[in-house]
Amino acid sequence: MTTIAVFVGSLRKDSFNKSLAENIERLSPEGVKFDYVDMDLPLYNQDLDGDLPAKVTEMKQKVEAADGVLFVTPEYNRSFSGVIKNAIDWASRPWGQSSFAGKPAAIIGASMGALGATQAQQALRNVVLFLDMKLMGQPEVYFNAASGLDENGNVVESSEDFLRGFAEAFAKHVEANK
Repeated sequence: MTTIAVFVGSLRKDSFNKSLAENIERLSPEGVKFDYVDMDLPLYNQDLDGDLPAKVTEMKQKVEAADGVLFVTPEYNRSFSGVIKNAIDWASRPWGQSSFAGKPAAIIGASMGALGATQAQQALRNVVLFLDMKLMGQPEVYFNAASGLDENGNVVESSEDFLRGFAEAFAKHVEANK
């Protein structure tokens, strides 16, 4: 069994990025399990590094137990969401105790715009590489939610093969780097 800790950077109930993650999960090879991280966390505060909130401890344990990490980010103001940044700040702290170090990772994202969260993903790449994660470079997924998801949040048929290919490549990347 390969376990993937999934960080969805949108808290919105009908999030396109949550739908994208769920579709990737459905299209993943047998034996791959997605474990979604609770992103409703308090704002990072270094004063709490010595006494982490319970939700933060739970998130760090989930990442440490996972074989890989998938970041699924919306694009807000040409960057990734504050929700993901806050979770990364918590999981990478206290200094020297990052839960991310050495973990294989991938970044995907959806937006309503034609660029499909390209700028958010590029900004997040810089952070993920700094965290010493083993980032998968290809295939990239810049997903246009307006044309790629139906009214129920399911991926349209024309995108399934591409997303299945991503899911398979990511599973291989995690297996090769865990």
